[in-house]
Amino acid sequence: MSAPVDPVEGAGPVEEPVPVPPRARRARVSRHLAIDTGPLRNPHYRRLFWGVAATTLGQQMTLVAVPYQVYEITGSSLLVGVTSVVALVPLIVFGLLGGAIADAMDRRRLLLVTGAGSAGTSALLAVQALLPGGGNLAVLWVLTACVSAFSAVNQPTRSAVIPALVGAEGVPAANALAMTVRQVGVIVGPLLAGVLIGLGDLFLTYAVDALGFAVAVLLLRGLPALPPGREAGPLRLGAAVRGVGEGFAFLRTQPVLLMTFVVDVVAMLFAWPQAVFPELAEGRYAGSPNSLGWLFAGISIGALVMGLTSGWVSRVDRQGAVVLAAIVVWGLAIIGFGFAPTLWVAVLCLAVAGAGDMVSAVLRSSMLQLAAPEQMRGRMQGVFLVVVAGGPRLGDLRAGAIASAAGVTAAMVSGGVVVVAAMAVVALAVPSFRTFRASRTAYPSARG
Repeated sequence: MSAPVDPVEGAGPVEEPVPVPPRARRARVSRHLAIDTGPLRNPHYRRLFWGVAATTLGQQMTLVAVPYQVYEITGSSLLVGVTSVVALVPLIVFGLLGGAIADAMDRRRLLLVTGAGSAGTSALLAVQALLPGGGNLAVLWVLTACVSAFSAVNQPTRSAVIPALVGAEGVPAANALAMTVRQVGVIVGPLLAGVLIGLGDLFLTYAVDALGFAVAVLLLRGLPALPPGREAGPLRLGAAVRGVGEGFAFLRTQPVLLMTFVVDVVAMLFAWPQAVFPELAEGRYAGSPNSLGWLFAGISIGALVMGLTSGWVSRVDRQGAVVLAAIVVWGLAIIGFGFAPTLWVAVLCLAVAGAGDMVSAVLRSSMLQLAAPEQMRGRMQGVFLVVVAGGPRLGDLRAGAIASAAGVTAAMVSGGVVVVAAMAVVALAVPSFRTFRASRTAYPSARG
C-alpha cells in the first residue's frame, strides 16, 4: 500500500501520526500534574524544607488553640477577631523591619535566632494554659503578640533564601514543595488540636509547637552562611527603617508586583472565614464529631490536593490571569461556605477555596521572589508576609464583627460577593496585571 500523498503538488509523502497508547497518555498527564520534587535533591534546601515541616504542625495547632481559648474565656466571636488584630500589630512592625534586617545580616543566623525565640514563646503559651480559670486573656494576648513578632522576622527571611539555595529556575517548584508540606501540617494540626482540645489538654497543644521549633533550629544549623546581596554592616534601627522605605520605593516602580499584594488583601480581608469557626462548631455543626478541627483543616485539604497536583502551576505563563481566576474561585467557594447546611458541605467549600488560594499563593510568591533583586528580596518578602498574614487577621475582625451583628451567613456571603466583584474590576481596570506573562519578564539570576 502506498503512503498518502500530500495534496500540495510536488510534496513528498506525509507520514500518518503514530497513535499514543492510553497508558503512555496517562503517564504523560501524570508527569504534567505531579509536584516537582527536583529542589529536594539540593541538601541545603532539604534542611529548609524539613525545618518548615517540623514547625508547621505545631504552629497550626497553636492557631486553633488560641482562638478556642479566647472564645472559652470570653464567649465572644468579636474578641476572637480582636485577638487577630493583637497579633497583626507586631506582624506589621516586625514583618517590615524583619525584611530589612534580612537584607542587612547573615540570614542563617537570623533564622536560628528567631527560631529559638519562637520555641521559647510557645513553651510559655503552654505554661499559661495551666493558669486557673483556663488562662488569662491579657497574658494570652501578650504571648500571641510575641509569637507573631518572631514569626514576622523568620518567615520573610526563610523565603528570601530560597533563590540562593535552588537558583532562579527552581524557585516555583521550591515554593510549591514548601507550601504543600505546610498544608499537610495545616490539615493534621487542626485535627490533632481538635482531639487534644476535646480531651481538655491545651498544654500539650502548645507544647508541640515549641518542640517543632526546637527541631527546626537543629536542622537549620547545618545551612551554609547566607549573607545578603549587599555588604552587611552593624545592625541599626535607623538603617532598618530606611531599608523599609527603600523597599516601598522599589515597590512603587513595580505596578504588577504591587497588584499581587492588592488582590490578596481583598481576598483575605473580605472572605477569610476563620473567626466564625468556633461559633459554628458550637452552634450550626455542634452535632458533628470534631467539627472545630475539620473546619480549621478544610482550606488546607484543598490546598494540599492542589499542591500535590501542582506540576502545571510552575509552567503557567499567563500568571496574572490565573491569579485572578484562582481568587474568583476562592470568593465563590466562601459564598457556598456561608450557606452550607452541614459540616461536610462546609468542609468541601473550604477545600475548594483552599485549592484556589494555593494556586494564587504559589504564583504570587514566585513572581515576587524572582522579580526583586537579591539585595531587595528580604524587604519584598517582609511586605509579602504583612499582606499574606495581615489580611486574614483583618478579615477575622471583619468576619467576627459582622457575624456578631448579623450572623455567620451574612458575614461570609457578603465577603465572597465583594471578592468576586473586585477581581472583575481589577481585570478591567489594570490590564497590565491581567495580561502579565512570565515569559516576557527578564528576571535577574539568583545568586549561588
